[in-house]
Amino acid sequence: MPASVITPPGLTPPHDGVREACDRIIQLLLLNLQKLVYNRGSPGLADSPPRPVPFLDALRSHVRDLCVETLRLERKRFLWQHQLLGLLAVYSAPHCATDALFFLLTLARTQEELALATQLYAVLSSCLADLLPATVKTCVCQIHAGRLPEPQMAQLFRNLALVV
Repeated sequence: MPASVITPPGLTPPHDGVREACDRIIQLLLLNLQKLVYNRGSPGLADSPPRPVPFLDALRSHVRDLCVETLRLERKRFLWQHQLLGLLAVYSAPHCATDALFFLLTLARTQEELALATQLYAVLSSCLADLLPATVKTCVCQIHAGRLPEPQMAQLFRNLALVV
């Protein structure tokens, strides 16, 4: 078993019961985040602005890192990372949503990895209007700004062709 944050090299991995307890805690935390994100609503004229979620605010600048970690497809970890990415994208819409899709489309090298982008799009498109044109615009802006090395640009084009 590879080393992880929980088990450094040379130490015995935790019992299955510990893993299951950790998975349960993560699921409960994600459920709480989901409630915070989706119960925010849009403020009316007399309402106060939606309450911030500091954890998600802090994650905004780490969208690329979260995408890279999700694409590693490690055990059960990528499942909750993908769910966290979706919550972050909804919370910080529209820019975080389009950035997340851009990074997944740019960095995915296999069909399984690319499926994460299409799954994220399916979740986000149900609650975010005009997500597809905004994502294409983000991709084009990144290309025109010269922020992509040639191999990543080629990968983005291949993945866009596969998705379309």
